[in-house]
Amino acid sequence: MRELLHLDLLKQGRVLLAFSGGVDSTALFHLLLEHRIAFDIAHVNYHTRPTSDAEEQSAEALALCHKLKCYTHSCRLGGINFEHRAREERYRFFGYLMKKHGYSYLLTAHQLNDRLEWLMMQMCRGSGLPEMLGIRSLDRRNEIEILRPLLEWDRDSIEEYLQERNIPHHIDESNADERYTRNFFRHHYSTPIMREYRDAIRRSFRYLEEDNEALIEPIQFETLQEFSYCKNPLSVRSLIFGIDQFFKAQGLLLTQHDKNALKKGYEHIIARKFVVSIDNNHTFIAPYESNAVMDKGFREECRKLKISSKLRGYLYGAPEAMRVMRRLKGD
Repeated sequence: MRELLHLDLLKQGRVLLAFSGGVDSTALFHLLLEHRIAFDIAHVNYHTRPTSDAEEQSAEALALCHKLKCYTHSCRLGGINFEHRAREERYRFFGYLMKKHGYSYLLTAHQLNDRLEWLMMQMCRGSGLPEMLGIRSLDRRNEIEILRPLLEWDRDSIEEYLQERNIPHHIDESNADERYTRNFFRHHYSTPIMREYRDAIRRSFRYLEEDNEALIEPIQFETLQEFSYCKNPLSVRSLIFGIDQFFKAQGLLLTQHDKNALKKGYEHIIARKFVVSIDNNHTFIAPYESNAVMDKGFREECRKLKISSKLRGYLYGAPEAMRVMRRLKGD
């Protein structure tokens, strides 16, 4: 059996496990017990299957049996793009719990097969290395620090672990539905490849993470109300990746058109809501205000400071942000 990743971090304070009751999260639940990690669980009921309520009750009963807290959230999400909206809904719930109760990390039960499926899907979308490695063992989403301790375990090993210990768990019947892109990749590609080459795949992901860390310079956005800015990294690739991560944290996904436009620099409108302005030294992100009426003196100051035209509408009504802009442009 493989060890859990980041055991040293898991033992720092109390952690929160995102628990569905399926194969992966159930295995992680019992592995945390075996390693005497202090944790509680959080379960989201989307009411999408006849068994949804039973799974919520099972989660509560399991937590009670081991004297853990179980936080539950009930929601019904209609309409299109369910997976994206469900992800946003559960991370809002997890973020609320993390902040309210002071958990050190959020744990998710993503494993090696999930990682391979994601890489394959991103490759078929024409993505680069950072996007292909979107599932990382140590990650951050908004203000949430995320750990994925099972990321070097393959699905067969996890199922063997549960079977050897006769641990009950739920099966999500939607995993067999190939209308979902991930399921199609899982059944036709990732599962047979993983069974044949899992040790080599595990090593490759380690090397890819090391290469990615060398290629992508991390950037940190500072935020003042709705105005965000950062110092530009040395490479355009690092900057585009950083901007992409910034908007993902806001629940917005950049299109390939957005990314191509940002590579050219200067300014670009995202989703008709935000303006991204890139100069030689800094990148600025703010709400896009297209109808602001500005006085002549303000417009002249913006011209002298070389502030992009689409950014000026917001800055006119945000004096604190404008003060930051004057300082950065002065530098």
